[in-house]
Amino acid sequence: MSTASKASKGGRPANSSEDGFSEVERAAIKDRAVELKSAARRGRSADKAAADEKDVLAKIAEMGQPDRAVAERLHVIIREVAPELAPKLWYGQPAYARAGKVMCFFRSGQADKERYSSFGFTTEAKLDEEHGLWPTSFALTELSDKGEATIRKLLKKALA
Repeated sequence: MSTASKASKGGRPANSSEDGFSEVERAAIKDRAVELKSAARRGRSADKAAADEKDVLAKIAEMGQPDRAVAERLHVIIREVAPELAPKLWYGQPAYARAGKVMCFFRSGQADKERYSSFGFTTEAKLDEEHGLWPTSFALTELSDKGEATIRKLLKKALA
């Protein structure tokens, strides 16, 4: 293999994020493929829901601190405020869906090699505001009482 085939234009390594997906992004895509295969095998049943929640709890248990504490607390909050949302893995991270469509999710900053984690909502959430601007994702380094109250309020609105 020649040196030219090992590197991309401009001398960057062929696996750099400038040439496509980063290592973290590729891992998330692989995780998503595994999730889809697993969901297809499980079908639609109460056993599937229990298995999906078990997968989410296992993923949370794998996280390092402080992400694990934040994700555990978020799981409890979501299950209290929105019991109709089903836990599931989404791109290798905890997410919560209604009718199979993800409405909100937690992304571990440690897993993504970022300086903070995030909690966000997809377009399935009914958070639209009249002024044309509304938050869809929040940086999380800890979950304060005020942050928890905001999440509870947003979850209620998202389900409306």
